[in-house]
Amino acid sequence: MADIFDLFRKISKETPAATPISWLIVGLGNPGVRYQWTRHNAGFLAMDALVARHGGNPDRAKFDALVGETTIAGKRVLLMKPQTFMNASGDAVEAAMKFYKLAPSRLLVLSDDISLDVGKLRVRKSGSAGGQKGLNSIIEALGTQEFPRIRIGVGQKPSPDYDLADWVLSVFTPEQREHLQKNTFPLVCDGVEKLLSDDLDGAMQHCNGKGGI
Repeated sequence: MADIFDLFRKISKETPAATPISWLIVGLGNPGVRYQWTRHNAGFLAMDALVARHGGNPDRAKFDALVGETTIAGKRVLLMKPQTFMNASGDAVEAAMKFYKLAPSRLLVLSDDISLDVGKLRVRKSGSAGGQKGLNSIIEALGTQEFPRIRIGVGQKPSPDYDLADWVLSVFTPEQREHLQKNTFPLVCDGVEKLLSDDLDGAMQHCNGKGGI
């Protein structure tokens, strides 16, 4: 009769090692039900659409965030919703990047953009924060802006003197919500798949300037 330890060693050899995390996808937003449908939570909402397509619901607390794991375009991915509030998003991202030893090029951020019409998309390989506090926090934490992002238009302030914080924390109209869910977020998911397939040009061609109302 085979020794029990020999049996365990045999099983271990025959069982393939778990695929390591090779990408971190971060949806930016503020935690809590009161912020769920605000413009600043476009990244969280896009993440929900990505989970609906690929699974991996971020419901496990780690790195001051909610995280989940899934596979997209053959890559093992950690999905993240930071729970630090927008201005400190970089803390959670930096912790996960260090833990999984990921290069900045393997970080993809989904965020809102007030310079774009509601629903319109912009895929970029890198760049400045453009005034987005969550992106700025990530850039400061990592010491680089060389990571891809998909920016989701939430519309410009209705007037120059309108308070910016009030605007990004205002909620989408029912019509805008429906449009985002039916038209914009599926494009975001397509863009994520292309980016993780190392097809940046394809993601830009598929998404940039599209999805708007």
